[in-house]
Amino acid sequence: MEYLSATIITRNEERNLERCLNALKGVADEIIVVDSYSTDRTTEICKRYGCKVTSREFQGFGSQRQYATGLTTHSYVLSIDADEVIDDTLRQQIIKLKEQGFEHRVYSITVRNYFCGQPINHSGFEQTRRVRLFNKRYANWNMRSVSDSVDIPGGVEPQPLPGSIHHYRCASIEEFIKKENRIAALEAKMLANSCRSISPVTPLFMASLQYIKAQLLHHAWLDGAHGFAIAGRRAKTTFEAYRMAIHLLKENKQLSKS
Repeated sequence: MEYLSATIITRNEERNLERCLNALKGVADEIIVVDSYSTDRTTEICKRYGCKVTSREFQGFGSQRQYATGLTTHSYVLSIDADEVIDDTLRQQIIKLKEQGFEHRVYSITVRNYFCGQPINHSGFEQTRRVRLFNKRYANWNMRSVSDSVDIPGGVEPQPLPGSIHHYRCASIEEFIKKENRIAALEAKMLANSCRSISPVTPLFMASLQYIKAQLLHHAWLDGAHGFAIAGRRAKTTFEAYRMAIHLLKENKQLSKS
């Protein structure tokens, strides 16, 4: 019998948490929660379910997830978000792996996305396979603030698992906008750190490119009204990220002169 740690990073997730934690019963032998100083009942709920809760200022998704991984007791780690749920097929498969032993270092799992309660098949939110179950001795999260992923050694091929993680991205447009505003701020910092200068026309150009990409490459129009909402909001997120990055670069230049 092998043991498994699950990690969750949180910030005001009281609406989603119990759904996520209930699905982990009998799967995770410990649940590590790294919370970014929630102001709702998030930590209270986590403690009621027996989670080990640590508070830490949010420093980007990759950094936060790797910090959570570092707190785990067991070698194998399942990384899941508070707004995600493992389905019964995946649940039974992981239990089977624990009983028989993990034969691979890393496993990939299908992630299915939902927007305002509806499944999304396009728009850049189409289902994809991601490494979410891994041996922490051989794999680690990268340090990206956005678009984080698990880095694995060259030559190691993730073993696909049956079943899915269902990702409920938002319950309303308002919630989606709040999350996108947060992403825009993170992306702005990344841009400001990686660019020496950004042209004033770049925000509009990149936002337009993002919208075209969503519609033509990811076929957002096939998701109907939700697809157009996602494409439009993602374009605005891109615009705001570059606009804020320009402002940050100006501030950095002023500080360097003073």
